[in-house]
Amino acid sequence: MGTITGRDFIARLNGLNTEIWFDGQKVKGPISEHPAFKGVIQTISSLYDLQNDPKLKDEMTFSIDGQKESVGLSYLHPKTRKDLENRRKMIAHWARHTHGMMGRSPDYMNTALMSYAVSAPSLKGKENCFPENIQSLYERAMTKDLSFTHTFITPQINRSQLNLGFSTEPISAKVIERNNKGLVIKGARLLATQGGFTDEVLVYTAPKFFFDPDEAFAFSIPSDTEGLKFICRESFVGGDSSFNYPLSSKYEEMDSIVVFDHVLVPWERVFFYDNVDAATDFKLRGSFYPFAYHQVLIRQIAKTEFILGVAQLMVDTINIGEYQHIQEKLSEIIIGLETLKALLEKSEKDAELDEFGVMRPSMLPLQVAGNVFPRVYPRFCEIIQLIGASGMVTLPTEQDFESNIGKDLEKYLRGESKSAPDRVKLFRLAWDLTMSPFGTRQTQYERYFFGDPVRLSSFLYQNYPKDYYRDIIEQFLKK
Repeated sequence: MGTITGRDFIARLNGLNTEIWFDGQKVKGPISEHPAFKGVIQTISSLYDLQNDPKLKDEMTFSIDGQKESVGLSYLHPKTRKDLENRRKMIAHWARHTHGMMGRSPDYMNTALMSYAVSAPSLKGKENCFPENIQSLYERAMTKDLSFTHTFITPQINRSQLNLGFSTEPISAKVIERNNKGLVIKGARLLATQGGFTDEVLVYTAPKFFFDPDEAFAFSIPSDTEGLKFICRESFVGGDSSFNYPLSSKYEEMDSIVVFDHVLVPWERVFFYDNVDAATDFKLRGSFYPFAYHQVLIRQIAKTEFILGVAQLMVDTINIGEYQHIQEKLSEIIIGLETLKALLEKSEKDAELDEFGVMRPSMLPLQVAGNVFPRVYPRFCEIIQLIGASGMVTLPTEQDFESNIGKDLEKYLRGESKSAPDRVKLFRLAWDLTMSPFGTRQTQYERYFFGDPVRLSSFLYQNYPKDYYRDIIEQFLKK
């Protein structure tokens, strides 16, 4: 089949019988028409169409040997630095199309599946591991252009390090039965972004305690598997109007709790189970993190570019560019942007072939970027708010301009270089980016994208080659 169109994507979603709960009601009818999901599904649809744009197709797809159909380039196994560069170009096209606002654009999970597939041989011969199932999923996903959500974390019942998690009923999803058909899973997992409106859900769980193999498993199953349900949070879609809600109307991805009620996972869908070492080592030692960080950094660069554009246009609109404190604030964004670009370039320049012949981007600069962005992104949002000042809260709606008070608004709310409707539209964009429910969710999302920032800092410290620098000082002191 190869790459699909946006129409194919929507038709496939509407053909599923996925159990989705929203605002206390089970979602019925075509998912693509539901107000909470319609905008983002249309946006994802446009990403699939972008793959088939004749002007971009060579940069968005590649051909598998012996097959006529092209497949998405985010599935490409990079074997050279040129391959890494090609992956970056493809990812950047999708990231800029969504202005970096979608953390779960399809290329993220495509990248995850690719990384799993190239690392799968490390599981060969290990107890209760099925690397061939990972390869099979990768090939199926690539040739059918499947969409995925994933869930990697457990419910936050008790985060104490001493909590043993005893319960008469499973809270965290775990294996409660093994039979000739497969694994039976019961319990819940968090935090499935786009959960419920993808073809499949990928589940990867490493146990918190080394003696609990029931929580050491990984698999992927269709989203409409019997017993599987997605419980959505409140929607942050403000409304359909792109004037009033320029971002949330298009990019509100939705997050959900995934509940497994005696869900049967067929053996051919299982990657591994009852193997704590596999659950821990495969993710840490495989290529998931280098490639996931690489994809995310490309998106974050596109997002920072967008933020810089919004900030500069606001400065121009109200004519405050002459003030040094404004120049200083925009310089912060510029410094952040160029730092991220440099780290991305270094990760590719220092890339090396791994034991499976795959060109991995260097992890250290990517780890640095993964520590930088959660810190600077909230500051970027604050800068937008400081530039906008009171203008961020005196924002009429599209309907106001179309009413009898429209003439008053056009007189009193115009900018130095823009009409009142255009100025308000820009400031509503700034509000939706930084202050609306959608915007504040974006901030929290970026803070914790790869987990606890303190742990991320610890991992960086532990992995960084500090001995070289220490030895320089040791030698200096001996002179």
